[in-house]
Amino acid sequence: MSAEIQTPAGPNVITRFLRLIRFSHTIFALPFALGALLVAANGRPTMRIMLLVLACMVLARTAAMLFNRLSDWSFDQRNPRTASRHHLLEKPVAGALLVITSIGFLITSAAMNPMTGLLAPVALLIVFFYSLTKRFTNATHFFLGLALAAAPAGAWIAQTGRLDLPPLVLGAGVICWVAGFDLIYATQDVDFDRREGLRSLVVRFGVAQSLRLAQWLHFLMFLALVGFGFVAKLGLIYYAAMPLVALALIYEHRSARRLDLAGINRAFFQSNAFVSAVFVAAVAVDRWW
Repeated sequence: MSAEIQTPAGPNVITRFLRLIRFSHTIFALPFALGALLVAANGRPTMRIMLLVLACMVLARTAAMLFNRLSDWSFDQRNPRTASRHHLLEKPVAGALLVITSIGFLITSAAMNPMTGLLAPVALLIVFFYSLTKRFTNATHFFLGLALAAAPAGAWIAQTGRLDLPPLVLGAGVICWVAGFDLIYATQDVDFDRREGLRSLVVRFGVAQSLRLAQWLHFLMFLALVGFGFVAKLGLIYYAAMPLVALALIYEHRSARRLDLAGINRAFFQSNAFVSAVFVAAVAVDRWW
């Protein structure tokens, strides 16, 4: 007789699924994709393109998170910080959802234009590849940044059918931004990663040097946002919002210095969500004013 599959206890399956993929963190990369789309469309993308870009963002991120959870399943079980993740959803269900969301992303990308359809498999490979990098390189944080930087580039191509300088400048900023906050986030797992033989710059250089590097990366991110405003020909409204971005980044690093779990998580979510929101709001107001 086959063993009965036990349904995880707790909230309903949709809630558990959203917790597994950290759906709330979608707000980090999404505003940068929308900002690139607004600039590419001169503030007036069609509703069709807007909805397709939103769908692609959600599907790609969901597939990436499911791939990450599946590839790290055994590590997460052994890490005290993530030990409860594998109770949220059964592994075969997560695998099936990975296939569904990946196919959905490919179909939705192809519906936008031939270029997005052609590049969609490459985008999936990039976002999946990040989850494997901690096994062989200390630069894993930058691969995560590259995965999120694909969002503004993809949104730009969705609107224009080509890749231009503005999304490349913005993408460079996203890489620095994500690598910086991932360095901060990775300080929580430095002891576990060392025991398991997993690689990161925090493992390589230690917490103090990693936090200093994160500061420099976020400074470069700030410069890239300013540079994006220049190459995208944004106006004073956009630049007037940049001090708010700087203040949010400063708050994040001041909170990270305390090295307590609650402080890191609060700074990680609040600061980065605020940076994303300020960016897209500044672009939108500048283009619509």
